[in-house]
Amino acid sequence: MFFAYPVLTVVADGLSGLGDLLGRSAIRGVLWFTVWQAVASTGLTLAVGIPAAAALARLRPRTRRIVRAVITVPFVLPTVVVAGAFEATFDRFGLDEGTLSLRHTVWAILAAHVFFNYAVVVRTVGSWWAGLDGRNADAAAVLGATPVRTFRFVTWPLLRPAVAASAAVTFLFSFTSFGVILILGGPARATVETEIYRYAITRLDFATASALALCQLVAVAALVTLAGVAERRRAVARRAPGRTAPRRRHGVIAVNAAVAVLLLGVPIGTLVERAFATGDGYGFANFTALTERVQMLPATALAALAHSLGFAALATAIATVVGALASIVVVGGRARALAVARGAAWLRRLFDVGLTLPLGVSAVTVGLGMLLALDTPPLEFRTAWWIIPVAHALVGMPFVVRTLVPTLRSIDNRLREAAAVLGASPLRTRREVDVPIASRAVAVGAAFAFAVSLGEFGATAFLPRRPDTLTAPLALFRLLGTPGESLRGQAMALAVVLMATTAASVLVIEGLRRTDESLF
Repeated sequence: MFFAYPVLTVVADGLSGLGDLLGRSAIRGVLWFTVWQAVASTGLTLAVGIPAAAALARLRPRTRRIVRAVITVPFVLPTVVVAGAFEATFDRFGLDEGTLSLRHTVWAILAAHVFFNYAVVVRTVGSWWAGLDGRNADAAAVLGATPVRTFRFVTWPLLRPAVAASAAVTFLFSFTSFGVILILGGPARATVETEIYRYAITRLDFATASALALCQLVAVAALVTLAGVAERRRAVARRAPGRTAPRRRHGVIAVNAAVAVLLLGVPIGTLVERAFATGDGYGFANFTALTERVQMLPATALAALAHSLGFAALATAIATVVGALASIVVVGGRARALAVARGAAWLRRLFDVGLTLPLGVSAVTVGLGMLLALDTPPLEFRTAWWIIPVAHALVGMPFVVRTLVPTLRSIDNRLREAAAVLGASPLRTRREVDVPIASRAVAVGAAFAFAVSLGEFGATAFLPRRPDTLTAPLALFRLLGTPGESLRGQAMALAVVLMATTAASVLVIEGLRRTDESLF
């Protein structure tokens, strides 16, 4: 009702205008720029992230966990917060005008995408690298191989699966980027996502918007399919239980720490500094102003933040309940009758992929689908306030499923059989065996869903805009787009509050997964 039907409505509407759309030279230019900037963003992120992954692999486990938590904060930040951080950086260092202006340039977009996806590459490749058997490289060195040759012929072939996986995710996130390009790119730097929004909301041309969304759906499906084929053709790198840790090289660690501080720390630090800056120094005036309603907002920024927290709590509850029930269906129990858990492999994969489709379909497409499909009886829900947390739950549910399913599958079935032999009913077995083991995974998935909902901007931009449904990301978007020092100060303060809240979610996730490296 809330995902498949709206998306299929977009597909049906888009088919009628697809031929005319592809004949426009301006649209072909948008498609080309979307692909080009995603390729460039992926290449730059890999260039910066792979050396950082090498440094991460050389850290002690406790230090590695701390670093992983710190670099994950930018990944879960709302896109409007990141855009605000870069605009604050440009303003602070004089890069918003003149010869060296980065405002509304492709360089601003690429820098923001590297900022976002840095954690994807470093965490994925770094964790894999730390688990490789270091004795292979030692053997190559004993046989006379130089460090470069050892990396090329020993380490790199083993890293390729992790590098390919992180590159595919980075490309997908960059290809479907919305908030970053809408704010940092401006009208001159349009992608498929931003054009869907402009055609639907600004021009009310829903046929063109649907055709663009269909193009994006086809492209994303092709990307996911090609990535899966490439992964299956790669040799699987085995990680030996008797591995030796890579040698710690302090120079490598120091250089990558400096790059991380420049890439991640400068925008975040500048954002915080601008939030506290006032006309004659520093103070809390910008934060106090969040309680005051300004003309371009139907409610105060503080009220919008309260709405976002309430919607996030409700969306997390929905995503957790539905995701947990779906995970149980995927893993086993009564799902055997459906041949999902241990029956026909194709049906199991179909059901599993179906639960994670919202991750592959952009939130902008989901929002457009709800705008088009849920406006006539008996599904006239588009203007209801609760449609916002439902849309957020659709985006957050796959995180719950992807976190919980591996944990449930790892439970030794002999524990359940022993409980049954001792007289426990199926319900009590679930409660006494499955729930204690899976509770941490459920909490991690819920924390992810909360962070995603708190910063969700794509789908919410298409949904009702009333004083009681204004969210913090929407309020921040409007404040950033309005000139004026006082409004810019409010925007920076609101961005800092959103950043602190999402950072707290990351700390909860890392604290819950401290004994389980497989949960992220």
